[in-house]
Amino acid sequence: MSELWLDDYIIPAAELGEENPLPAFKDGNGDTNIPICEKVPTAYCKNIGRGTARRVLPYRMQDGYDRIKRQHSFKAIVLQNEYLTATFLPELGGRLVSLFHRPGGRELLAQNPVFQPANLALRNAWFSGGIEWNAGQPGHSCLTCSPVYAARIKGNDGSPILRIYEWDRVKCFPWQIDFCLPDGVPFLLARVRLINPHDHEIDMYWWTNMAVPEGEGVRVLTSAARALTKSDGYPLAMVDLPAPDGVDITYSTNNRYAGEYFYLLPQGHRPWIASVDPGGGGLFEVSTHRLQGRKLFYWGMSQGGRRWQEYLSQPGHDYIEIQAGLTRTQLECIPMPPNTEWAWTEAFGLLEADPKKLHSSNWEEARMAAGNAVDSLLSADELADYDKKLAQIAEQPPQEILSLGSGWGALERRRLEICKKDRIPEELVFPPITLGEDQAPWLHLLCNGVLPLRDPGSDPGEYMVQKEWRAILEDALEDGRGDHWLSYLHLGNMYMESHQTHAAKTAWMQSLSRCPSMWALRNLAVIEKRQGNNAKACALFRKAWEIGPRIAPLATEAAESILHEEGPDALKEFLADLPDTVMKHERIRILGAEAAIALEEFNHVENVLKDEFATVREGEITLTDLWFAVQENRLAAAESLPAGPHLRERVQRECIPPAFIDFRVSDMKEPQT
Repeated sequence: MSELWLDDYIIPAAELGEENPLPAFKDGNGDTNIPICEKVPTAYCKNIGRGTARRVLPYRMQDGYDRIKRQHSFKAIVLQNEYLTATFLPELGGRLVSLFHRPGGRELLAQNPVFQPANLALRNAWFSGGIEWNAGQPGHSCLTCSPVYAARIKGNDGSPILRIYEWDRVKCFPWQIDFCLPDGVPFLLARVRLINPHDHEIDMYWWTNMAVPEGEGVRVLTSAARALTKSDGYPLAMVDLPAPDGVDITYSTNNRYAGEYFYLLPQGHRPWIASVDPGGGGLFEVSTHRLQGRKLFYWGMSQGGRRWQEYLSQPGHDYIEIQAGLTRTQLECIPMPPNTEWAWTEAFGLLEADPKKLHSSNWEEARMAAGNAVDSLLSADELADYDKKLAQIAEQPPQEILSLGSGWGALERRRLEICKKDRIPEELVFPPITLGEDQAPWLHLLCNGVLPLRDPGSDPGEYMVQKEWRAILEDALEDGRGDHWLSYLHLGNMYMESHQTHAAKTAWMQSLSRCPSMWALRNLAVIEKRQGNNAKACALFRKAWEIGPRIAPLATEAAESILHEEGPDALKEFLADLPDTVMKHERIRILGAEAAIALEEFNHVENVLKDEFATVREGEITLTDLWFAVQENRLAAAESLPAGPHLRERVQRECIPPAFIDFRVSDMKEPQT
């Protein structure tokens, strides 16, 4: 019998810490220009690069976490029938952290035994394991480490439905997923619904990322005979499967370096993907036709790739990701027309088939065997029928709210009600009780026409960059309401995010004329830095630091500017005056080590590299570069060798860095991006 209940999910967990109050503005260069091999058919390239400019605002960066783990109880929602137990964490983006096959006593996902954020998501903090739902913007979702709404819905047959939903603040749209485990069904069903409530087009993105166990003999199968990947010097080139360079990449353990393959599914074929172990069993995912993209990601077997695996979890919990998306690649969005709704249904469950066929050296035989196994478990007609049934309850209101998300959906609904244009579906309930301290200033602006004043020495409050809110703030200032530093600070943020740099600068200068603040000075420094005026940027960062508040994120930006513009001696002097709490910040320590290299203070660098750092970025090679620099200088001194490219090449060839600091995931002969 299908059941749904609340539970506790207790695991060792690092603290997320405080969010970064400095706004992370959209990439100044707009969408990314992605070179594509001329052999790739133009039909595959239509939207490549579209909507790829990195966007985070109005969300703040989540970079205050550490690596100290303590037992923590997360709220869990469990959906279960006689075949499967599905465990969701609504406080962490609705992540499906476990899909347990009861008859076989088998976990189908890579279940992370710890919660350890790391620097891989749009807002920095991300954690591995389970299935995550990435909506709106290319990359790991802004909500991956944030609460979302969860509600109980009653299915037409009386079985419980779990609905997870939220309001996306970046592109201003609601999304929902309805999950069900009908009686007697050996797979989890998830119907995704995306809604564009606007009179204008928005660039839409969706990828379902499934972490599955990695190991010798684990193979990823799909219906594709070709894939797009990094090859021939291009970020995207077309290769044949399964062994484009003589190595069968469908077994991730055959690959030395990290990689990703975007599968080119045959036109008209069912979209599915599966990961199977040597015994012929593993997770499968299949969807209705709107979800046409499928992908494999792996960390690779190099020392750096292995380090990432244990860094994100614990030894013995290696994983790969199989993924399903709206587009062929994750380097694009697709235009979603105004006032439009898109929906599809996915199914997840245990696939079992003849291991000899699944692991056949004949790729056609292997993928046919897996495809037939998927069809026998759930035919296309059966999935379409489930999709229709779930569509019938998609607009059904919740019986019960099980977990609350943010108050931003409630604020948007209040704004729309005043405008008499509420297009958010009523069944997506954003309760007024969620309107809290974060929303209060904007609610006051909406209802009273004035943004409340704050002391510039305090946090300026949550940001808002939506064009409708900008119009409200502009109208208030034109009427002389709220004519103070904070109004102009937020207005400048809104202009900057829409690439109106001159207007942003003017607004921030207006803010400074009302009251000097670190916040406006720092933002002006960002403009100067982006325009290549590094000396002006450095001076503004210094002035911002003098005014304060003297917070670690500002110190990091100022220190980086000082090092690159004024040199290592100036940075050393700046660091000497920092408060102890700021000096302990890991990014400050790393910048100090970079200065120490130039000052030939190698013992200091080696001491810094003994620490474990929490916020190493995906693809970052700072720590190994520091280590190589120390080895190069020590070898030059020991053998009386001149510094230069030849010595550097020898050091990187002969000196293996400690695994502890090695986060390299590609061939170091290739340029790093």
